[in-house]
Amino acid sequence: MSKAYWVSVYRAVSDPDKLAAYAKLAGPAIASGGGRFLARGEPAKVYEQGLKQRTVLIEFDSVEQALATHDSPGYQAALAALGDGAEREIRIIEGL
Repeated sequence: MSKAYWVSVYRAVSDPDKLAAYAKLAGPAIASGGGRFLARGEPAKVYEQGLKQRTVLIEFDSVEQALATHDSPGYQAALAALGDGAEREIRIIEGL
């Protein structure tokens, strides 16, 4: 079974307090789902039309584990806390 990677890219943060409330709930929910944070923050350098946006990279043992974590009650509570506090996208990608 291949590992999976959850990539979150933040286009904009409109409410830092909501983002902080989200982070307080999301970290434990992701960890309890088996996720391991590999990187988070702004890129050190971007190339080829890249945008300097906050990015988070999380590793899971499988796509199924990443999906189950995203859909879990704990992570859904974190999303509710974030609400409209940030514009972002999440991609779950199967590893090679």
